Amino acid sequence: MEDFSKSVSPRKVVYPILIGLAVASWMLYRNFDKDSFGFFQWTWIAAFWLLVSIGMMFVRDLAYIIRIRLLTDNELSWKQAFHVIMLWEFSSAVSPSVVGGAGPAIYFLYKEGINSGKSTAVVLTSIFLDEVFFIILVPVMFFVFRGSIFPIDSFGFAAQIQTGLILGYIIIFIYTALIAYALFINPYSFKWLLSNIFLLPILRKRRMKMRKLSNQLIITSNEIKGKPISYWVNSFSATTISWFGRYGVVNFIFMAFFYNTLGYFEHALIIARQLTMWIILLISPTPGGSGVAEFIFSDFLGDLIPNIAYAVPLALLWRLISYYPYLFIGAFILPNWVKRVYAKKSKHKIIH
Repeated sequence: MEDFSKSVSPRKVVYPILIGLAVASWMLYRNFDKDSFGFFQWTWIAAFWLLVSIGMMFVRDLAYIIRIRLLTDNELSWKQAFHVIMLWEFSSAVSPSVVGGAGPAIYFLYKEGINSGKSTAVVLTSIFLDEVFFIILVPVMFFVFRGSIFPIDSFGFAAQIQTGLILGYIIIFIYTALIAYALFINPYSFKWLLSNIFLLPILRKRRMKMRKLSNQLIITSNEIKGKPISYWVNSFSATTISWFGRYGVVNFIFMAFFYNTLGYFEHALIIARQLTMWIILLISPTPGGSGVAEFIFSDFLGDLIPNIAYAVPLALLWRLISYYPYLFIGAFILPNWVKRVYAKKSKHKIIH
């Protein structure tokens, strides 16, 4: 419990906020323009589309809640599913993106009464579905937009970003293919392969971690065998809705202030660009990608904004809607959740 408390402590909320604000302040100073906030014209139209933008986060979270109930065969109540998703998002928000919130998510499910094997299976299946969505949609968007899917050269290293994005996609594709093989074909062969690869001297230190991952994949494979096609169709549909809900936040923020300057093509391109942004955010060393997200926003979406000076305030608004709420919701829920699940455990011990 002590290690868990340290990893998702509500006190960690302050770090990503400070990092994000520091980077945004530096960018405002670096590209200062007295007209930076000139696009903020508070009209009924702007208010409407901002509400729709906020609504996209509700859509995203509802889709995740539905998905986790589907993956647990409805063993979680709606309230339990809400708590798990909010705490999962919180743990992701206060952890480096490259680490993620998968470990705490397994713990949250286990404490809500899902056995350890099924908790592992649910989390790994969720991650797998997210990766499948990504590797399917990126080629589709690239086919439609070609080179336009890559960002503009605001900071002078567009070529390096493009190379990194392509390599990142290849790595994610290989990783997902290996996970698919382990889950659906032969998890035991995959365990044997990893065990032998990590006998190499340079990798030996991580051998136990890989064996643990292999065992988790075997558990997950056994859990999902025999699931009907409806299980996968419904779960992947919820995954698709959740991701489009996430991406739609930016689209509707742009609608709020530039509704008469962007067409259908530009809005689809905004989604395509966010797909490539996600690769960088996935490997960010900062909590929840804070600082990195604000920095790359103008590089990826700046050419779709009437004035590049608007990029930093828009990035802050985007993060205010799509990221910061999870910090405060999670910090509010976590203490009461910990009391509830441990009180339930204590009562269980007394009864027995």
